Amino acid sequence: MFILTAYAILYFLSYLILRLIRAKTAPADDFIARKTVTFGDESAVRPDRAASIISLVVVFLLWGAFTGSKLVPIHVPGPFRGETSFTFTASDAAGQTADARVDVVVHDMGESVETPDPAADTGFAQSATATVAAWRSVLVIPKQTDGEKATVVAIDGKPIAAGQTVQVADGDVTMTEKGSLNFAPSPGLQMEPIWMPAPEHVVARFFEIAKNGYQNVDLWSHVGWSLWRVIAGFVLGSIIGIPLGYAMGLSGWARGWFDPIVEFMRPVPPLALIPLVIIWFGIGENGKIVLLFLAALWVMIIAARAGVSGVNITKVQAAYSLGASKSQILWHVIVPNSLPEIFTGARVAMGVCWGTVVAAELVAAEMGVGKMIVAASKFQSTDIVMMGIVIIGIIGFGIDVLMRKSEIWLVPWKGKS
Repeated sequence: MFILTAYAILYFLSYLILRLIRAKTAPADDFIARKTVTFGDESAVRPDRAASIISLVVVFLLWGAFTGSKLVPIHVPGPFRGETSFTFTASDAAGQTADARVDVVVHDMGESVETPDPAADTGFAQSATATVAAWRSVLVIPKQTDGEKATVVAIDGKPIAAGQTVQVADGDVTMTEKGSLNFAPSPGLQMEPIWMPAPEHVVARFFEIAKNGYQNVDLWSHVGWSLWRVIAGFVLGSIIGIPLGYAMGLSGWARGWFDPIVEFMRPVPPLALIPLVIIWFGIGENGKIVLLFLAALWVMIIAARAGVSGVNITKVQAAYSLGASKSQILWHVIVPNSLPEIFTGARVAMGVCWGTVVAAELVAAEMGVGKMIVAASKFQSTDIVMMGIVIIGIIGFGIDVLMRKSEIWLVPWKGKS
């Protein structure tokens, strides 16, 4: 929640600062700048490249700030590290009390440190020492000088009982039901590496796996197999989905026949189909490609159907008035005017396929980025998981850019009457 709040604040601050800077310059005074709505013309709203760059910088800065990255200059408060102490007050059977001190050394995960010597005792309560890694806790058993377990009644002068927690200088102390003391150093606002590694750790892991591979498979084989499965599933979904969508858009019988099936299957997530796909097609490559095929199929059907339904009827009537046949109407009017919707659906379908490839590679896959992510998650290798997510995102973004460029080249009439 704190991260989302910081992101929202930076968003509005960036917007206000950029707006003030641009107010000093001459505003654009052309036809596009005067538009307020699109009405089918996407040129009315153009992406602000400065906003895109600032957005990426903000995400990187937040990632680094909340993970203690050395690549960013500002960090949120991190976990406490160093030496700290707290006192406990023990009571004996006679009702007498004595104070003792617990010295704790908080270190980084995996770091080896020496346990400090305990402080000198001034009563029957025995001082103790402990070491603990940041973001972890350590159990301290209070004892008396005669070796018997001490009954603690206060921490740093604050009364405590079983199940209660008392805040001390650099953390919290909780008393267990058996009277032991559980010290947890202050975690700060930074995220533990097991939840979110720093950017440089992800980059280092990328170069390590690119050089040595992961689980006896090189990185590019993982990427290549995932890319092949996604493209195969998407192509099959398009080959079947687009003609079926055209049929539903042109024929009332086809629309009535297939519409219940499409509308029923469209909201079903591909993950829910995994058990059936395994039963019907096995755990080999066929099952994985079929799952990705089903992920793309319904999107492409709906996109093609919407493209046909959105063709301007005046264009069809004009073509008929010029003597065009039904096949000419289909190939020279309906298909060109439906291509923009189909390209939009293709971009959505490709995104769905990339989102499903991880699930598709859950089942007996030996290679693939999704398989790498799943295997790494079992060993809590979050840096590898993050690396796989970034790879999928970059490849998906690259494919989307290629599809947009192809759309500009193949459908130059998009947004025009």
